[in-house]
Amino acid sequence: MRLRSLLFVPGDRPEHMEKALKVGADALILDLEDSVALVAKPQARAAVATFIRSAPRGVKLFVRVNPLDSGLVNDDLAAILDARPDGIVLPKAEGAASIEALAARCHSIPILPIVTETPSAIFKIGSYAGVEKQLLGLTWGAEDLPAAIGASTARDEHGRYLPPYELVRSLTLFGAHAANVPAIETVYPSFRDLEGLRTYARNGRRDGFTGMMAIHPDQVPIINEAFSPSDEEVAHAKAVIAAFEANPGKGALQLDGRMIDLPHLKLARKLLRSVAEQG
Repeated sequence: MRLRSLLFVPGDRPEHMEKALKVGADALILDLEDSVALVAKPQARAAVATFIRSAPRGVKLFVRVNPLDSGLVNDDLAAILDARPDGIVLPKAEGAASIEALAARCHSIPILPIVTETPSAIFKIGSYAGVEKQLLGLTWGAEDLPAAIGASTARDEHGRYLPPYELVRSLTLFGAHAANVPAIETVYPSFRDLEGLRTYARNGRRDGFTGMMAIHPDQVPIINEAFSPSDEEVAHAKAVIAAFEANPGKGALQLDGRMIDLPHLKLARKLLRSVAEQG
């Protein structure tokens, strides 16, 4: 499943859902949690279920339900499961036990947990490797955690993450790769700062993330570009593979004046597999 861009859409705004289908996102996250007021949640559940049943499935349709301990998730699932969304986004997940508890009620619908929104969740990121067959990937967030620990912000005056939140980002990245599932970068909240987004998304791919969540339709094209291999990258990957195929038994070679070895070959093969999966 290609997951470069995952666009949040409020569940109580069906007109926004229709428009979101046309912006080029790989997936929509139809939100029943933070963007929907408590009084509007019944209306949002009905709107999301109706939309999923009627929408064409060129775009993957996920639903972010409310947390397992919210007292709201049972009503969320009762409303949406029969519509068969492509995935469930679980906020405030706390390790493999959260996945197992939700999966038992989701009829094989895969789950994308947000794995860093509570202090205890941080210490359970490694456990997702035990439930990887039930996962769409792992993602993280930097908005709920500061509030949970009494911190004033996750970012410095330049918008960069402070050390505690760089740590949880890194743990999410490594936890996803340990579970062999996609690592999905968190949102870039300054949705009018498209150049800042471009840098952030490119850095995410550089670091090993495979996709990113978005909060505004204008962010989607930039995210898609950042998480799609360029023609030059594809050509280089093919050249690396060809060089090793022409020199069987060698563990290190020179290509274009640079040394390449088996990790470069592994990376080249992974890149070409991702291109094939994207069609």
